[in-house]
Amino acid sequence: MQPIETPKGAKLQMFMLFIYMVINFADKLVLQIAAVPIMTELHLSPEEYGAVGTAFFLCLTFSGLVVGFLANRFPTTLMITLMALSWAIVQFPMVGPVGFATIVACRMALGLGEGGAAWVATHALYKWYPDHKRAMPTAWLSQGSAVGVVIAAPALTWIVVHVSWHAAFGTMGVVGLIWTAAWLFIGKEGPLTDPVATPNVADRVPYSKLILSRTFIGCTLALFSAYWTLSLALTWFVPFMVKGLGFSQTVGGNLSILPWAVGAATVITGGFLSTFLVARGVPSKQARAILGTLPLAIGGVVMLFIPMGGSDWGEIVLLMIGTGLTGPIYVVCAPMLGEFVPDSQRAGVIATMGSLYVFAGVIAPSVMGYLVQHGATMLDGYNKGFQFAGLLQLVLGLIAMWLMAPAFDKARVLKLRALPAG
Repeated sequence: MQPIETPKGAKLQMFMLFIYMVINFADKLVLQIAAVPIMTELHLSPEEYGAVGTAFFLCLTFSGLVVGFLANRFPTTLMITLMALSWAIVQFPMVGPVGFATIVACRMALGLGEGGAAWVATHALYKWYPDHKRAMPTAWLSQGSAVGVVIAAPALTWIVVHVSWHAAFGTMGVVGLIWTAAWLFIGKEGPLTDPVATPNVADRVPYSKLILSRTFIGCTLALFSAYWTLSLALTWFVPFMVKGLGFSQTVGGNLSILPWAVGAATVITGGFLSTFLVARGVPSKQARAILGTLPLAIGGVVMLFIPMGGSDWGEIVLLMIGTGLTGPIYVVCAPMLGEFVPDSQRAGVIATMGSLYVFAGVIAPSVMGYLVQHGATMLDGYNKGFQFAGLLQLVLGLIAMWLMAPAFDKARVLKLRALPAG
């Protein structure tokens, strides 16, 4: 059987979806870049600031599940257009004078618009790439988060310091509108699956069987721990640098790119290695499962030693490594699910997984806010928050490594699809 070729135009679609994810994470990042002046101007406590992050991730979790299942029914190009447009619109109320309630409302609206963004983009991308070529495109898509931070952090920091934090939000709104206009002309549905998935009883299995599979549970646990750390990175890194370690706003904002730079390297390396190993017949357990969970667990160990860094820069280095090693897990999970989940159910299953692991973001910012406000010192609270994140990475990463069994789940689903309907 001849391998399926990559359709013409796939790279352009991948590039546009990559930029889409860059903007997605820059929109998330702008709050923490502006966190210190916002907390100062509005007199917010660490717990109140943490509550803003929790409100955002709560809406992100809810909408992610809904959006994923809608992607099984509607063209992904339409879904992506509407989502990107909503991200842009909700930034503009932040340009004028605001209070705590306005910030919460705008971040909740952004969460509703961004929920499911990554997995809908993944679903769209997989319509352009066959299974054996998906690891690297998935890696580049995941890379959008790191590049979004690396590009946006210095730019938004400059705007916050030299113009105002209000202008930083307005800038992201304008960028979002420009991308949406370009996507209207460039975005297309991939030809490898039907543009709109239609129910096919013979091709479908009960969602409960897919969601209770070992690989699904393992991926969800691993990603939960990784996203716990990610949500701290999106909410608390700059306040940690400025309030915890004593750096200036400019230096703190620019330093916040370091973990993402390491993450960028691990994502691309993980995607390349996974593609290389799968192409040479290495079982998915090794080429995807272990390749994703082992760095995650090692990063957790590194995070446990953050308070023993010996200096401000020592803590930064340990934090940079520990968080950066979460990268590969984002590359391998969607391809593993793609091995056994029917095409017509893939978006829904990926969205369910996403909504479950993104729930870590609902809890983590508030937990950190509580620890910072009630710690012996502010720095002690930050250190305990990052240590707890490391413990989650270590424990859940090892459990996930044991659970993930894509070959077993593929055989199980094939048996279920062979059973007569009813």
